[in-house]
Amino acid sequence: MHNVPGILESAWHVVTVHFHGLLCADRRMGNRKETIMSRGSISRAFVDADNPLNMTRRGHVRAMGYTDYDMGRPIIGVCNPWSELNPGHWHFRSLADAVKRGIWAAGGFPLEFPTISMCEVFHNISTLIYRNLMALDTEEFMDSMPFDGVVLLSTCDKDVPAQLMACATVNKPAIIITGGTRLAGYYEGQTVACSTDTQRFEWNYKAGVIGEQELKEVEENGFFNTCGACGVMGTANSVQSMAEALGMALPGTASIPAVYAQRIHAAEATGLKIMELVARDIKPRDIMTRPAFENAIRVLMATGASTNLVIHLIAIARRAGVYLTLDDFDRLSKSTPFITDVKPCGCVTVEELYHAGGIHAVMKTLAPLLDTSVLTCSGKTLAENLTTARVRNPNIIRPLDRPLDPEGGLRIVRGSLAPDGAVIKTSAGSPHLLKHVGPAAVLTSRNQEDIDRDFAHITADHVIVNRYMGPVGAPGMPEVGPVGLPRHLLRQGVRDMVRVTDARMSGTSFGTVVLHVAPEAAVGGPLAIVQDGDLIELDAERGVLNLLVDAREIQRRLAAWQPPAAKYEKGYRALWIDQVLQAPDGCDFEFCVKENWLSERTRTRSR
Repeated sequence: MHNVPGILESAWHVVTVHFHGLLCADRRMGNRKETIMSRGSISRAFVDADNPLNMTRRGHVRAMGYTDYDMGRPIIGVCNPWSELNPGHWHFRSLADAVKRGIWAAGGFPLEFPTISMCEVFHNISTLIYRNLMALDTEEFMDSMPFDGVVLLSTCDKDVPAQLMACATVNKPAIIITGGTRLAGYYEGQTVACSTDTQRFEWNYKAGVIGEQELKEVEENGFFNTCGACGVMGTANSVQSMAEALGMALPGTASIPAVYAQRIHAAEATGLKIMELVARDIKPRDIMTRPAFENAIRVLMATGASTNLVIHLIAIARRAGVYLTLDDFDRLSKSTPFITDVKPCGCVTVEELYHAGGIHAVMKTLAPLLDTSVLTCSGKTLAENLTTARVRNPNIIRPLDRPLDPEGGLRIVRGSLAPDGAVIKTSAGSPHLLKHVGPAAVLTSRNQEDIDRDFAHITADHVIVNRYMGPVGAPGMPEVGPVGLPRHLLRQGVRDMVRVTDARMSGTSFGTVVLHVAPEAAVGGPLAIVQDGDLIELDAERGVLNLLVDAREIQRRLAAWQPPAAKYEKGYRALWIDQVLQAPDGCDFEFCVKENWLSERTRTRSR
């Protein structure tokens, strides 16, 4: 039995070594605080008492109860996307209060503002389309308001990438405090977490292995017990890890559980730190450089993180002026070992990873492979940050010479079925399926009853093709990649098949699923003309995904193909369909990306 107080004490040490000095910084500010408060700044020009034309602005600030003394401080925006429609952000009111305490203590004037936020399960459409909307929402507030710096709170799948896209675009001093992970649940003596274990229990239920009572017990007592991100290295915990790995969140903060007091302490330290970033004029593009993005990709590979980060990191990088491509992920995956035994590719939850040292310790282990000279939002280099990191459980965070897998578990595949590339998470797939040739079974409905009827004839050797689910087709690339298997195969014990799709997959999911096929079916990619029975070849090691049909027949089918009618012709969803780029370009909007970074296919479409 673990010594819980001892574990908490050890875990707290991971973060206190970074936060203690910050939380005591107000005592040492002295003349520095006066310098921050008196320096020429964006906010000073906005509310300068010497300019009579500022009377209206100052009056509106005073109407909220603030004073001339408050208005003499630099204004710091606190972006708080709290929402009752997002349980990952449920605790953000207390986090924002802690951030503001830190800002006040360091001589700043915090003003909190909201933006939209998303939780995938509450929307009737893929929330990827709202990532870009949230980025625009956030960047417009950051750019148009008189903020000298901004602290941004976020936890969930699309929210962290959206805020990083905005930070990279506006390039004002900024720092992120993430919301942390849910606590682990327990079922029959084992730790369980929502989504990854949910998928396993749901499939066992469909297969008749467990009944409704077991499923209800797990729901009520195991999976959904606190606020915060789903407790595995799904997309939400992956993007929080990405924020720390990029250097945009304080070291040691990514893995702290949402309900721990240390999360509040980290928020206050973040409020203090933004004042230093403002004073030193350290901006996001000083931090988010090409070496920083390559560091983040290596952390992604080492932790078995979500394939969705391929899309998000490309979008963020290009906003920051870094031309990241699918080939960068493939190259770095081949030279980065998978060392973190965390679900969905491993055995433990992110709470347990935190007690083992967290992302900070993962990066310490990876240090020989990282560029540790990069600047981070701590104001120090990564090398300086890592001096205090410590692996506390080498069975969870493995040494480089004892990895779970010698490579990073992600491959880019190309071929006649994916000319512009596709992604497969090999660490989440079945080894015997990573090299496979089988006949296509084209999905026409994602309803389980329809799957059972339409696929009653298929075997485990078939390749399920799930199409028209891409950025334009769905729209928004919903996380429907690991589509359900027919019951007759589930009852035979089959739990995985090769599936090929232009959709995405939740970072919490597992299976041999080829994702993000580009070009997608809805814009005329070869996926659109696959027919039942066509042979499909997957060879993940060689990076191959082919439709084994004569090239002239492929061209004949493509020439006869007609695009489907657009699902939306008005409003934001129509704007998304008109402007969204394909997955290899990060699914950003065309008007947000440099013209010379667009693919020839996109430029041709635009003309």
